[in-house]
Amino acid sequence: MCRWFAYISPSEPCLLSDVLITPANSISKQCSEHYLPGLLPHSQEKDLDDSPDALLKLRNSLLNMDGLGIAWYTTAQNSYIKHVQGPRPALYKSQSPPINDFNFRSLCDNTETNCVFAHIRATSGSVVTQVNSHPFVFGRHVFMHNGVISNFSSIRRNMTDLMSFDSYCNIFGSTDSEHAAALYITNLAGKDGKDGTKESWNKTYPLADMLAAMRQTIISILELQTQALSPENRRPNSLNFCTTDGEKLVAVRFRNHATQAPPSLYWSEFAGRTLNGKFPGNPDGKDLVNEETFYGEEERIGKHTIVASEPTTFDEKEWHLIGGNCALTVDEHGVETQVAIEYEKALNAVDPEHGG
Repeated sequence: MCRWFAYISPSEPCLLSDVLITPANSISKQCSEHYLPGLLPHSQEKDLDDSPDALLKLRNSLLNMDGLGIAWYTTAQNSYIKHVQGPRPALYKSQSPPINDFNFRSLCDNTETNCVFAHIRATSGSVVTQVNSHPFVFGRHVFMHNGVISNFSSIRRNMTDLMSFDSYCNIFGSTDSEHAAALYITNLAGKDGKDGTKESWNKTYPLADMLAAMRQTIISILELQTQALSPENRRPNSLNFCTTDGEKLVAVRFRNHATQAPPSLYWSEFAGRTLNGKFPGNPDGKDLVNEETFYGEEERIGKHTIVASEPTTFDEKEWHLIGGNCALTVDEHGVETQVAIEYEKALNAVDPEHGG
């Protein structure tokens, strides 16, 4: 499966290299190495490929070498383009591994932002090409995915029928993930009349609407599979989705199986301090910062949230594993809330290759 990383803050910018390159377990290193606290003991992460837990291995240990993408928010357009207010995403995609991409490193060394999405891809069958790399941008909205929509070829045509015309036309690649992104923006911005056009993508929507659109996207995928396939031919989906408008965020850890866990997904309200080069801390496990170090400094360290497939610091106390079939929401003030994704259990699928 892929790996992704998201940082968002109402007030505290991060330097991209601090969060995406410098840490020993930064996303640029997760092409081949993994750290999964709460799922695998810290000392065993290098033995993941030999783990007896076949499902843990299957959904977390693939080499992620099939594309790189980052989207970061900037307010540069506000001063030059009329009617543009608020942050807008800039996008960089590459087929090169991040550790060897000079342009990626130079960009990260010289860019700060209050919101960034980063993604490294392990293809589930789609062509390795730049347009298939995540994240995907729809106006001021950005979307990325770790996992797979099972039986995608069986529902792809019907999935596009649920999209607005502009959302469908904004699909440039062939991935299941980009189709999910187009369905999400349709559910968020509407598909009829003016509310389905590109202009509606530059609006912000209430966090509750973002969460509802995300849930509807998941439910629609499951319902299409139920309609197109017999129960014995349907397979579970891994849908670790994340979306933002630059000010608010919704992340989901989801798999429609009665017992199997989704791919890993963590969040932290503290790790940004450790990662930020302006403040004390070491993300790589040496001289971990005691909370007392920050006594009296809280006003200078802005509220922030990180959501990531794997922790990027080695202090497990800084991270929380998101519950299975749950969403984490972050509002414009940086307040985090975890909620369950409610769905009919009849939409669960079987996995006969891994125990039913």
